[in-house]
Formats: sequence, C-alpha cells, structure tokens
Amino acid sequence: MPEQPPYLRIADELRRRIAEHEWTPGDRLPSRAQIAQEYEVGDNVVRRAQELLISQGVLEGRAGSGTYVAEPRQRLRMVRSAAREQPDGSPFRADIRALGKRGGWESRTDAKVPASTEIAQRLGIAEGDLCVRTAYEFLADGRPVQLSTSWEPYDLTAGTLIVLPEGGPHAGVGVVNRMAAIGITISHAVEQPEPRQATAEEASLLGVQKGALVTHIRRTYYSDEGRPVETADIIVPAALCEIVYEVPVNR
Repeated sequence: MPEQPPYLRIADELRRRIAEHEWTPGDRLPSRAQIAQEYEVGDNVVRRAQELLISQGVLEGRAGSGTYVAEPRQRLRMVRSAAREQPDGSPFRADIRALGKRGGWESRTDAKVPASTEIAQRLGIAEGDLCVRTAYEFLADGRPVQLSTSWEPYDLTAGTLIVLPEGGPHAGVGVVNRMAAIGITISHAVEQPEPRQATAEEASLLGVQKGALVTHIRRTYYSDEGRPVETADIIVPAALCEIVYEVPVNR
C-alpha cells in the first residue's frame, strides 16, 4: 500500500484530537508553526491539513485570528432517487420540507445558448446547437445549499409551453413532469458524482471557503426512446449536505 500523504496524516491526527475532546468547539488551535514542530513536518503540510478540515466543516479559519474548532452542525440529507419525483411539484422542495425547512430556489434562464463540446456530447447533439440554459441556486430556509446549471436542447421544447423551465403553467415542477406535459416520457437518469474543490464563484454563491470540498454531480435525463433530454451540473457543498442514493429493488 502506498504511504499516506503527510497532510492527510496530520489531518487525521487533528481530527482524532478533536474527537477525543482535547480541543472542543470554539477552541483555538495552536499556531501552524507549533503543530508543524510537534509533528516534524513543514508549515505547508499543516496548512493543507487544516484547509482540508475547514472544507469538511471540522475547523474554521478566522482572518487575523487563527484556526478554531467549528461548532458542529447538522448536514442536510440530499436523497437522490427516481422514487422521489413528485407528481405535482419539485423533488427538492419536498425533500427540504421533510427536513422541517422551507425550500425554494432562484433561477436565471438564457435561451438559444450554443452547446459546448462537453454539453453537446452529453445531450447527443452537435457542438454549437442551441440549448436552453438555466442556472439555479437552491435554498433551505433562505440559505444556499445547492447549485445547478441545466441544459436542454432548444429544438426539443421550442414553441411549447415548457420552453422556459421556470416560466409558463409548468414552471417549477421538475424535468420529469415538464417533459410529460409535451408527451415525452423520461425513463431514467444517469448520475456521475465526483468530489472536487469549489471554484471561487461557487464558494461565493454557497457561502463556503474557496477550495471547500464539494460533490459535482453530472446528471442526464433520458426519454424512453433513449434520447438525452436534459443534462445538469449539480454542486453540493460537503460541509452543508450529505448525499444519499436510494436504490429501488424490483421483486
């Protein structure tokens, strides 16, 4: 087995000492130089370890003051499941309501946006073909907890009542229900989650530190004829939310 990178070892040590109550929420950690000397590593190793724990919500940095043990906070549970599609509303809003919170979102739609190479591949269209792009900021009790950018082929919905995802009589009911309104049955979705660090823009929108750990989910909905009808990039901050996949079992 390859040796664990030094910064991960230091992060594990700091996490252990917090779990054993050597430091409790609100306590200021020793300086980076002190920790580096104690573990015989460089300051940069300690910095990377602390940045990792900050991104995970274990620590928090205070400008000009130091690094502190963060107050524990309950993460929202985001359930990914086809069974949670609602017949008359948003799956996100239903999930947040189940947690006792008020769910909502803000959105901005741009019609007739040329598809990039990646988006064209995901939608099975030609690069440069027109799409309807909608950027979402999902909120729980007014706090941003998820970002999403959705792309739909313009030729699929042009001239229909659902061409604008957040406009018209079918606004805000989710992709499955909107597509059903124009006779398209969605049979399944494919999701590809991967962890990465937040960009500066994502961190600003989500209210987390730049470089904080997020889960980036690439999701694509397919019709029962196998055509991709919508693809989205979903960004979920690891410190605020946990992602759970619910898998139906056919009997």
